[in-house]
Amino acid sequence: MTGFIQMMRKRKELIPLVGLVAFAGIGAASASMYFLFTKSDVILNKTKNPEPWERVDPSKPQKLITINQKWKPVEELELVRKLTK
Repeated sequence: MTGFIQMMRKRKELIPLVGLVAFAGIGAASASMYFLFTKSDVILNKTKNPEPWERVDPSKPQKLITINQKWKPVEELELVRKLTK
């Protein structure tokens, strides 16, 4: 660790590059954790729940940003779902 700090003191032009790479890494990790823990269509264990799309609440938007989207059930699909269960 001290070698890294000494290198950064010698080569100051690398500081913005290291900062941007660190910022991108932290952003990617936090976005992954956000989607993993808040979105119902992201799963880790498929053996416990092989059909996770059955639990998705259609009235709750699944996108990060949803603009003017309304959900209405399709009667034919609801009929098929009731007949197959």
